[in-house]
Amino acid sequence: MVSRILRIFLTVLLMYTVLPYILTSVLGLGVTKKRKSSGKIAITFDDGPNPIYTPVVLDVLKKYDVQATFFVHGSKAAMHPELLLRMQREGHLIGIHNYVHRANWLMSPWGVKKQLDQSSKIIEGITGTKPIYYRPPWGLVNLFYPTLLKDYKIILWSVMARDWKSVGGSERIKNELLTKIKKGDIILLHDNGETFGADLDAPKNTIQALDEVLQELVPKGYQFCRVDE
Repeated sequence: MVSRILRIFLTVLLMYTVLPYILTSVLGLGVTKKRKSSGKIAITFDDGPNPIYTPVVLDVLKKYDVQATFFVHGSKAAMHPELLLRMQREGHLIGIHNYVHRANWLMSPWGVKKQLDQSSKIIEGITGTKPIYYRPPWGLVNLFYPTLLKDYKIILWSVMARDWKSVGGSERIKNELLTKIKKGDIILLHDNGETFGADLDAPKNTIQALDEVLQELVPKGYQFCRVDE
């Protein structure tokens, strides 16, 4: 009896977590990971806004006249509305990264919806624009993710440089990006190091690497855009 209950529990758990991971991260069903037909590259940032690092990221993007996409936490957006207004003013796109950095695997479907609704209300209240782009933390969705597709477009990524860790410094991040980047890619970066598993000072390396990568690629004719472009 106990073994049967355990088997049922494990089956349900796998259906709720692993199956949607295969459908989205492996097969790309219902999500966007890259645009092979696009000649542009989309730079995205997760986990902010951060009062120390986000303004510097914005400075670098402005320096090269590059627009990006910021997937923000609703809780942090509420604390730093001036940063969202600056993002909007400088032409960047604002999406949702949950209200707090919590994996959808650990929440019920209505728990995920609550996180999205809270964040959407906060962002729209600050910017006047309702966000429709969503990146789930760690790229993880649960079995009920298709119910979100009516209101949101789920954006994952095709390139990441593990920039949430300080090891290797900005040179490692720069080399990974320059080695991997191709037209049509969606690049995952972070403008905040306060989340679980990240190093607090990691974004300073991201910023340095971003500056050097754009300095090298922009003169070569590479074009960068928001994910909605």
